Amino acid sequence: MDIVLGGGLLLALSPLLALVALAIRLESPGPALFRQWRFGLGSRPIQVFKFRTMRHEQCDATGERRTAARDPRVTRIGRILRRTSVDELPQLINVLRGEMSLVGPRPHPLHMRVAGAYYFEAVERYRTRHLVRPGITGWAQINGARGEVDTLEKARRRVALDLWYLDNWSLALDLRILLRTALGGFASPRAD
Repeated sequence: MDIVLGGGLLLALSPLLALVALAIRLESPGPALFRQWRFGLGSRPIQVFKFRTMRHEQCDATGERRTAARDPRVTRIGRILRRTSVDELPQLINVLRGEMSLVGPRPHPLHMRVAGAYYFEAVERYRTRHLVRPGITGWAQINGARGEVDTLEKARRRVALDLWYLDNWSLALDLRILLRTALGGFASPRAD
């Protein structure tokens, strides 16, 4: 399903992807794509592709400095891309490479922190979510657990939703998540 649907989506969305890349390049210097090392299957690092939403010289490839609400590093185009989650579409390349799935727990940056500690140290059973490939969309995201994770409570809720997904996985659930994502369940007017 990942290869067929992911390849079809990449092909169908290619005109949009080209326009987004052009808009990014016209607004600020630097590449249109941003690459960041994140946790993949088995906690192995993978390089995840995204559209660049920040000024090139202020991007954080490590993920240590999280994006905050009204972050001044984010460009005007970047705010739109984040709110609509269009910035995530280049991850279809990761799906075709076999590093990600369409649905699964979102991949976190290797150096992401919450409450002053690395995510994997701060949240119990965090590494369990790495038993499957990370996804472009997931149960946590369509249930409102996206955006800035600035408290331990938000981090625990997100991981709890990921673990619920792992415990209840089915093809029907994946199709439901994809449908809700396509109907705007992954968009967030507060993301920027």
